[in-house]
Amino acid sequence: MLDQKKVFQVLADFGVSFFTGVPDSYLNGFCNYALANCGERNIIAANEGNAVGIAAGHYFASREIPLVYMQNSGEGNAINPLASLVDEAVYAVPMLLLIGWRGQGGSEPNHPQHKLQGEITASLLDIMHIPYTVLSDSDEDFAATVEKAVRYCRETRQPYGLIAPKGVMADPDKPNNVDDAYPMSREEAIEVILDHMPENTVYSATTGRATRELFFLREKRGETKARDFLNVGSMGHASSVALGVALEKPDRCVVALDGDCAAMMHLGAMTMVSKLSAPNFLHVVLNNGAHESVGGQPSAGHRVDFTKIAEACGYATVGKAVETEEELIAALEKLCGSGKAGFIDCRIHKGLTRKLPPIIFDHREAIDALIEDLNG
Repeated sequence: MLDQKKVFQVLADFGVSFFTGVPDSYLNGFCNYALANCGERNIIAANEGNAVGIAAGHYFASREIPLVYMQNSGEGNAINPLASLVDEAVYAVPMLLLIGWRGQGGSEPNHPQHKLQGEITASLLDIMHIPYTVLSDSDEDFAATVEKAVRYCRETRQPYGLIAPKGVMADPDKPNNVDDAYPMSREEAIEVILDHMPENTVYSATTGRATRELFFLREKRGETKARDFLNVGSMGHASSVALGVALEKPDRCVVALDGDCAAMMHLGAMTMVSKLSAPNFLHVVLNNGAHESVGGQPSAGHRVDFTKIAEACGYATVGKAVETEEELIAALEKLCGSGKAGFIDCRIHKGLTRKLPPIIFDHREAIDALIEDLNG
């Protein structure tokens, strides 16, 4: 991994001292250094397009070149503002784009959600006419690259990409930071839900730890996985998938096991229940206030009132976040018979209750099993 102190010193030497983006495990060294040392000059955004917009505003107000960081899966969220706000034919906004390169060269065969994204990471920049450099694990090369990139940004008022392969910006050891903010862990909350929902309930679990914990809870409990959708990619869309299933199968309970960061990434999805009838749909945000899967950086999850947002969007709620097993059980019992789509902000602590291996499964086989369960 590059020496992160030197990385930030080089950036500062060339006038780059404002950072915004969405944390990524391939960038966790960079993200954690920024978190520890940059204060309000580092803004963790709701999604990558949000970060590009914040960076543009920063440039307008300061003429300083900002840096936007993201996993390559976030390029899709960033394309719209990059193409229709930042482009030289529109407002011509210079910025550095630091992109973690998951799926490079088929490097993650057990994670097919990264395969296509890995193949098109550089091509998307090419299509948008954004030049880039693939970073190496060399402090000297990094300094030369930043000098070239910043010069390009200043001369053209356009973005420049810095693509970071595995190991260049990431510490291989991710700590398991457990806090005691709330009594339940995410795994414990998921098991409470499994215990108190009908046996044939369909689950849509969000990207990251929720998918892994649901997967291994099914194995521990000796239960079928045929009723589970594991949203291993497409962060922020697990609740939309669940809603689509719920609308088509009104006789089945459908639960979205969401995360606070995923819910905020595409918060507009919550408004859909205001115009749709889906009383069999239950949206649970497992809220630990952190981007836990990629390094534990803080989110706004414990700062916002998801319950009030959900009520304004048309969900039935219990009027407040739930914090204990007893409160979660009572909320499940009340909302499952409410006659409306239900929402629970389930506050949990950070950290894992046990060390889990990566999920290795046949994605097509798993989704075909769910399709058969829903249509059989």
